[in-house]
Amino acid sequence: MAFSKKKPDPITDKARALADEIAALEAEIKKLDTQLERNTEPKFRSTATPAGQIAPRYAEKNPPPSNQPAEPVFEAINTTKLGGNAPTEVPELFNELGVRKYDLPALWNRLRNHFRGPTTSNPRLVNYLAAGGVHGLRPLRYEKRIARNRFLWLVIIVTVVLFGLFYMLMPRH
Repeated sequence: MAFSKKKPDPITDKARALADEIAALEAEIKKLDTQLERNTEPKFRSTATPAGQIAPRYAEKNPPPSNQPAEPVFEAINTTKLGGNAPTEVPELFNELGVRKYDLPALWNRLRNHFRGPTTSNPRLVNYLAAGGVHGLRPLRYEKRIARNRFLWLVIIVTVVLFGLFYMLMPRH
């Protein structure tokens, strides 16, 4: 007889408990709804105007005078930094009009840094990936070789096509 008795299913117990809780909440909602319907006393507004009238806005009561310009008024702004009065940039980089001079070394550094690419945050991981230490991934040197070969074949094909076009468009004497 002990084998024929089923163990209680935790899922059905939880579903039964949730259904009871839902029924209790629905009963509370109905009770609160009936209390709300009983309170039919008028609701008063907090404004002093009678119902049906709308209080005018400030702009409707006080239109702007016509002698003032409609454009915004700009104020002078102090552009010094909060950290102190030391300039952040060297004054030799600006000409007498305050325009930044053309700086060739800085331009060269910006271009070099742009083409160099970002530095890695984890160089050991980059070395690990480049050596092919991750199972299922090809080594980075193999991927670079494939990309280099594709580029070389593309350059050869474009060169042959351009040479052929140039040869065909050249006038023959």
